[in-house]
Amino acid sequence: MEPIVSEKVHCLIIGSGPAGYTAAVYAARANMKPVLYQGIQPGGQLTITTEVENYPGYPDGVQGPEMMVHFEKQATRMGADIRYGLATKVDFSTRPLKVWIDDEKLIEADAVIIATGATAKWLGLESEQRLNGYGVSACAVCDGFFFRGKEVAIIGAGDTAAEEALYLSKLTSTVHMLVRRDKMRASRVMQERVQQTPNIKIYWNSEADEVLGESRVEGLRIHNTKSGEKTTVPLSGFFVAIGHQPNSDIFKEWLDLDEAGYIKTVPGTSKTNIEGVFAAGDVQDKIYRQAVTAAGSGCMAALDAERYLSAKGLA
Repeated sequence: MEPIVSEKVHCLIIGSGPAGYTAAVYAARANMKPVLYQGIQPGGQLTITTEVENYPGYPDGVQGPEMMVHFEKQATRMGADIRYGLATKVDFSTRPLKVWIDDEKLIEADAVIIATGATAKWLGLESEQRLNGYGVSACAVCDGFFFRGKEVAIIGAGDTAAEEALYLSKLTSTVHMLVRRDKMRASRVMQERVQQTPNIKIYWNSEADEVLGESRVEGLRIHNTKSGEKTTVPLSGFFVAIGHQPNSDIFKEWLDLDEAGYIKTVPGTSKTNIEGVFAAGDVQDKIYRQAVTAAGSGCMAALDAERYLSAKGLA
């Protein structure tokens, strides 16, 4: 077995969505010589999004993958060292901090910014993945606008699903809400709001069998698990709201996580419970989960890291 290659860097950024790239821009401008590893999905969740219309500075909208190319180019132009590779293990017990890339390279860093994001949970249907970005979405706030006046469906039973159904109800003509059991997990007040909204139609004990359509969503086949009855509903959009999984597994031995696996940060900062380790973007944000808030927290992480390094005499 070949010996593991080791490299010492000043500031290591793990992840390459809006949070990671923004942290890289700020860190590079502060002469922190950041090295960024892009992870398993370079560009993050926006690379599986089509039109982005709610990010400031793009009056005509922009394709998600194109926007991430812009972010990467800007970070590179500022001097960030952008690399392919996946962080597979960490050891935050000593200084410098240790991060292994692809199980074969050891990076030792004075400061680490974690921006590994979160992954939407999906149902696992072939049609759901094929039409992802073409009427299938895991973010009503991001994509609901495109279905103004149209019929949509949403699956989920928690507070997030209820919030998204209510959000969609203000934009669309009808929201068909699929709940897999005979009751919802959402808080009582959210359940009442959903049930009192006239254009939200709830399907209890119901699952999505198939998303219908060739190039765009055209309908949904719904299966009632109690009666066995199958219903086909024509619609234009299908929203999956069964949760997100933060990409935080390799940090759980070292960092404080909440019950869902999101990294806990000191309120108002990007600081974690380990000195010199900062978290930004969706891996620590289960509330907003927007590109613009991720970018903002990436900026915070770089500024926090710069102040940390200066205070330690490492800047």
